[in-house]
Amino acid sequence: MKRFRLFFLLFFIPLVVAQTSTEVEITAEPSHHIALENGTVRVFKVEVAPKRATLLHRHRHDYFFVSLGDSHISNEVQGKQPVDASFRDAEVRFTEGNFAHIARDLSDKPFRNVTIELLQDDTLRRTPSPRPTERGEVTYAGGRSTILMVKDGVRVSDVTLDPGATIPSHHHDGPHLVVALTDLDLRSDLQGRSSSAGEHTGEHAAEHADEDKAGDVIWVPGGYSHTLTNEGKTPAHFLTFEF
Repeated sequence: MKRFRLFFLLFFIPLVVAQTSTEVEITAEPSHHIALENGTVRVFKVEVAPKRATLLHRHRHDYFFVSLGDSHISNEVQGKQPVDASFRDAEVRFTEGNFAHIARDLSDKPFRNVTIELLQDDTLRRTPSPRPTERGEVTYAGGRSTILMVKDGVRVSDVTLDPGATIPSHHHDGPHLVVALTDLDLRSDLQGRSSSAGEHTGEHAAEHADEDKAGDVIWVPGGYSHTLTNEGKTPAHFLTFEF
């Protein structure tokens, strides 16, 4: 009888522990690393080792996530049955917040993504979107911009640009977030702005940012028009999240 009781306890204790895992805030979850934060977004670079799992953590805000590489996980939302999920490299998903979950990597390679929390989601949900729900594609010599979705008023576009190609002049009313899917070496020629000495001559100011690596995130303020040229030797691929 004592042996049976001992077996019962040893068998069921791990199950009880798993079901009563302590919930942590996303900022305290070891696989989530803050890459950028301001009044609009909080961006995490996420990496879960093969066959490992995150801690049970809460998402308090609506968010986008961008898969970096193909992946296969178990999405274990608190109070629900686990769900298998597979994502393609560069795939973008939108998820409504206010839930806790564990992300368990089922593959033999790291589960990596960029998670973009919308810190003003409550206001965005209640405010009519300045952009209708839309999909569309704009092509130009050596490049393409495809609108993937509009959620909480945020427009997500997938942009590719061949070496030496230029995106024609366009205007950004508001800020946008760039997620690099490849290494980027881009030159931005701003219209109607004075330049620092030696940068250029003419009507446009040239801004040449440091080269950005795949997986990097860049916050760009709005209120300007510019052209964008790929000065790299390989095609540029990135996402924009326009606010």
